[in-house]
Amino acid sequence: MSFAKSKSTLLRIGAASAAVLAPVVAFAQEAAPAVAEAAAAAPVPNKGDTAFMFVCTILVLFMLIPGLALFYGGLVRAKNMLSVLMQCTVIGSAIMIAWVLYGYSFAFGGSTNPYFGGFAKLFLAGVTPDSTAATFSDAVIPEYIFIVFQMTFAAITPALIVGAFAERIKFSASVLFCLLWVTFVYFPIAHMVWDANGLIFGWGALDFAGGTVVHINAGVAGLVGAIMVGKRTGYGKDMMAPHSMTLTLVGAAMLWFGWFGFNAGSNLEATGGAMLATINTFIATAAAVVSWSIVETFTRGKASMLGAASGMIAGLVVITPAAGIAGPMGAIVMGLIVSPLCYFFVSVIKNKFGYDDTADVFGVHGIGGLFGALATGIFASSSLGGIGYAEGVTMGAQFFTQVKAVLVTVVWCGVGSVILFKITDVIVGLRVPVEAEREGLDLASHGEAAYHN
Repeated sequence: MSFAKSKSTLLRIGAASAAVLAPVVAFAQEAAPAVAEAAAAAPVPNKGDTAFMFVCTILVLFMLIPGLALFYGGLVRAKNMLSVLMQCTVIGSAIMIAWVLYGYSFAFGGSTNPYFGGFAKLFLAGVTPDSTAATFSDAVIPEYIFIVFQMTFAAITPALIVGAFAERIKFSASVLFCLLWVTFVYFPIAHMVWDANGLIFGWGALDFAGGTVVHINAGVAGLVGAIMVGKRTGYGKDMMAPHSMTLTLVGAAMLWFGWFGFNAGSNLEATGGAMLATINTFIATAAAVVSWSIVETFTRGKASMLGAASGMIAGLVVITPAAGIAGPMGAIVMGLIVSPLCYFFVSVIKNKFGYDDTADVFGVHGIGGLFGALATGIFASSSLGGIGYAEGVTMGAQFFTQVKAVLVTVVWCGVGSVILFKITDVIVGLRVPVEAEREGLDLASHGEAAYHN
């Protein structure tokens, strides 16, 4: 074949190929802008918000271990120190596993059911490093960081409950009850309050970081547990003073430190809303510490370290539902009011009714959370420095909504906790033997001692 014929053949092949490929090329040219537009429209997580949420998440973990563990540990007798540390550690760990297996799906699985998140995200189905979760400003963060942030909330809430019946419950009973409780109480309430399809969310109730979901929930369950587990052997007769106020203050300080992650992180992004939650977490807590000390000075003649630590927790609890909603002056007022309320329940109501709430879980978390949830409906008002209500909503209407949210939480948690304590008692029994209680749960349940002479 001559060079001329070869060249002619190649030209014919090239022309034929061009004719065949022309539609493909044209389609690619037409599709390219659409692909580019879709890529541009795809949400991209903000790296700053992601880093912010990571820090907030590990701060909430710090609240649980070692913060809450040391706070409760200092409040019990020396012979029960390790039992409290173990309960906080193991319960938190067990709930973390439950959360990723099914809890996240039950709370945020995308179901339109007002009480239940569904099964769509069991075992984190469909979650990848590229999947995202929306924030309040329609930005996004990686879904994984939203999952683990909410996981720390789920882990610390049942651990709060154990302070109510510390020093006499079986270790196995505390772990089993908490697993049952998060499944049938915490996960549904979290869905109802924080999921867009949830019942209480649909009412328009305000709960920025967990007044209902965390504190009323834990407080009511703690009260039920204190009554159903029963009083400590020798309660009212034996000396049962906290064995280390030093550790209690250390734990309380760790809780205050970690609570900035709890409250500011609930904004889900590093904006002015998170900074509002930050300043409110500072000043509401400070006001409650001062307020509790003043109340004790007038009622007992002396301000105690235990009172200051209790005021610290009460202030943190009361501002939690309003952290990113109330204004700073409203936060101070909430902190000043909550301490006298909690002090009354801790020092008067508990003694009057005779229930043995070891660490005053109901008196501080339950009452503080209840007052905070209701007060949020008032101090959200822009006239009082808050961020304001939804369009057309009045203070009275918002307050009534808050009342409904509190009532649903109290009833759901109260009834559910009674049933779950009964089930736990049938399966493993609730209380240790009297001999083990007198010896101390550190040795009786774990074969260790916190201190050696």
